Amino acid sequence: MINNILFICIGNICRSPMAEGLLKQRLPEKAVYSAGINALIGAPADRSSVQVMWENGIDISAHRARSLGAWMVSGADLILTMDQDQKRFIELRYPESRGKLFRLGEFGHYDVPDPFRQGFAAFRASHHLIVQGVDNLVARIGHVGGGRTPNNEPAAVRHSP
Repeated sequence: MINNILFICIGNICRSPMAEGLLKQRLPEKAVYSAGINALIGAPADRSSVQVMWENGIDISAHRARSLGAWMVSGADLILTMDQDQKRFIELRYPESRGKLFRLGEFGHYDVPDPFRQGFAAFRASHHLIVQGVDNLVARIGHVGGGRTPNNEPAAVRHSP
């Protein structure tokens, strides 16, 4: 069963807080959290992230950035990065993440670009991709009940036939 879901980005102030807030709204019964590979520890979510989420009915203003730790990786049932480079970094640094680590855009074959210091339009574009990834995730978790496939792959991210 997939109950603990971890989102990862670089600073934990833009993309992963948006993904965390969105999935918490969609699946309130799950433990959803986020962290950064190079987090701005204690910093609030970027104002543009807060604004774009607020426009979509989600308040992430209480978010504070935290750094990725081994305990988070081991405690997560599913780990989702925003891009391929982050995924590779985590695979190398935390080999125990293999099998439960994917990009949020894995099945759409896309990365979620970092909007940091790119203007509000970039935050909206990243938010749009995050919504697509979270919608796909929610559909997969709901469709298969969040269990495991026969080859022990998380059902939430099982590849389509």
